[in-house]
Amino acid sequence: MTRERSPVGASGLEELYPFLYSGPQDVDAVLDMVRQSTVDKVREIVELRAAVLEADGERLCTCAAEMARSFARGGRLLAFGNGGSSTDAQDLASLFLSPAGDARPLPAFGLTNDIAVVTALSNDVGFDVVFARQVAAFGRRGDVAVGLSTSGNSANLLRAFDEAARRGMVTVGIAGYDGGKMAELDTIDYLFVVPSPSVHRVQEAQTTLYHALWELTVSALDELEGELP
Repeated sequence: MTRERSPVGASGLEELYPFLYSGPQDVDAVLDMVRQSTVDKVREIVELRAAVLEADGERLCTCAAEMARSFARGGRLLAFGNGGSSTDAQDLASLFLSPAGDARPLPAFGLTNDIAVVTALSNDVGFDVVFARQVAAFGRRGDVAVGLSTSGNSANLLRAFDEAARRGMVTVGIAGYDGGKMAELDTIDYLFVVPSPSVHRVQEAQTTLYHALWELTVSALDELEGELP
């Protein structure tokens, strides 16, 4: 069975699935290519997660232990990011604040949740300060600031990390590619880089990374409190 190529909507999908837009296709052959593409993507993300674990597994535990100490002292978590990373930051904050099952809730806030604040700062001052101003307003010494970016180059994240460091907060960066400008900062205590040129694989691995960070933090907090008299 064959079908003719349809140009409608091709511009968005052609880069991801060029074999769907190369002309008349044998449907069975196309399905085989789609299956293989899916298998390749799954293999890629599995290998990427393993690479991140090998490179940063020990540092993740160290970071989680410090975050646990922060929460034990009454600290809070402020999460921020742009675009898809904004959604991930909100997911991260929700993971700590409203976890599934019997896990304890921990104080965490997503800095893009209040759209009035974000648009006011963007309109009246500049988009570069939308996170730094909120960190300055809400952040306290010993709190945790977590910023997510696929490129690592977001100017508003860089300024937020600088502000968080000035306030004595624990700073955690989650980036992709080679870490970008976030890798050049000395104001990030723990930087975790997902080394991939694919934004899709980066965000998938970042999601796994911050879920692991949450689990490790909760476990470390339980152990910490178990040691108290």
